[in-house]
Amino acid sequence: MTWDFQTLFVLATFGVVVLAIAVDLADMALLGLLGVSALVIAGALNGQDAVHVFGTANGAIALLFGGMVVARVLVPTGLFDQIGARFLRLTRGSGRRFILGIALMVVPLCAVLPNATTVILLAPIVIRVARSLEVDFVGPLVLMAILSNSAGLLTLVGDPATFLVGSAIGMNFGTYLHWVSLGGLLEVAVVVVLAPWLLRDVWQVRRLLPTDPPLLPPFERPYFCLCTLLVLVLMVALFIFGEALPQPIRPQAVAIIAASLALLVLHSARVEPVDAVLRDVDWKTLIFLMCMFFLVEAVANTGVLQLLSDAVYGWFGVRLLPVALCLLVAVGAMSSVLANIPVVAAMLVLVKGYLVTAEVVPEEALGTLFTAWPTATMPVFIAMMFGGTLGGNATLIGASANIIAAGICANHGQSVSFLRFLRYGLPITVVQLAVGALYVLGLYWL
Repeated sequence: MTWDFQTLFVLATFGVVVLAIAVDLADMALLGLLGVSALVIAGALNGQDAVHVFGTANGAIALLFGGMVVARVLVPTGLFDQIGARFLRLTRGSGRRFILGIALMVVPLCAVLPNATTVILLAPIVIRVARSLEVDFVGPLVLMAILSNSAGLLTLVGDPATFLVGSAIGMNFGTYLHWVSLGGLLEVAVVVVLAPWLLRDVWQVRRLLPTDPPLLPPFERPYFCLCTLLVLVLMVALFIFGEALPQPIRPQAVAIIAASLALLVLHSARVEPVDAVLRDVDWKTLIFLMCMFFLVEAVANTGVLQLLSDAVYGWFGVRLLPVALCLLVAVGAMSSVLANIPVVAAMLVLVKGYLVTAEVVPEEALGTLFTAWPTATMPVFIAMMFGGTLGGNATLIGASANIIAAGICANHGQSVSFLRFLRYGLPITVVQLAVGALYVLGLYWL
């Protein structure tokens, strides 16, 4: 690696974009596009880099896009009005029941759906109940995003960053359940335990609801609702069993198939035009994430990641436990100030390079088809999953679910600043990373 002008320009551009996002200088997507444009003009990114980025990012982006489309098609079914009315009744006017109810809704869904999809699906319900209880909906929505990120550790498809690591090492659904899911449950428990302290103004609320609650809204389109729910069930089933089919179907392909079927149902029922659904897709989040992938690709091209791989080997040799723990902290810290998906993509390059340098795996492991990872390396990759997923809880830009939750708040008249999100996210993240470190230690001891 040489510290020439282009290398310094790439690193400076990357740093400026990150800092500008952190201080909320301008729109995140705009800053990302400006950063990528500067690197293209400087010759730090070319067509070959674009092909590589699309190959790396396609899984995570497809999961998010497919989930957004399916969630949006479900809106006109009236299902959310039904669930919201029933949820409000179950709270009995209690803020405590409201917070615990959010957890009970979010966790099972995030076990089988990408976390950003869960936020899109449940946000209207949370806002409706919060307004009925006369509490600010920003805190509950932020909690929902953090819960969805944490519950994303329960299964391989729950969080795009986790999926990126799992798919990069050939981990299937069952193997993931064996190695990671218990840790996901522990991290969800952390959020539930801290919620009364972080949201004590909501937790302590007691409201007197009408003794004769309004009638539940009727399903105006029952057959459309049924068909859309069948698409959702098929999506979940293929997430779980798709890779075991004679012709395996990867999760990213499942997301696109489900989105296509959902749009077909919408078109056939003539409920609303397909382009209305596509207009409501959160393109801003998808564009921002793609920009971050391009920025990380430019940094990787400088050779910094290979330099760090060699440095890690020089510091730790073949002692994988300290590598795993340091990786958990480092990825967690970086994921708190950057979008966690591209951070994980960059760290995969670093970790694979380190394991090859340490001669733990052959050089073929640098490719995309290598799956013969020794058992001793699993805690290293799991530490990366925990760091990427949980570090993303700390800040507004750390995870796609956070960005989407903030966008929904803005659409309903409440802005969420970087510092406001940090007030909720940072304490939870610190405790979760500590629990994650203990879990990784347990994997080695057991």
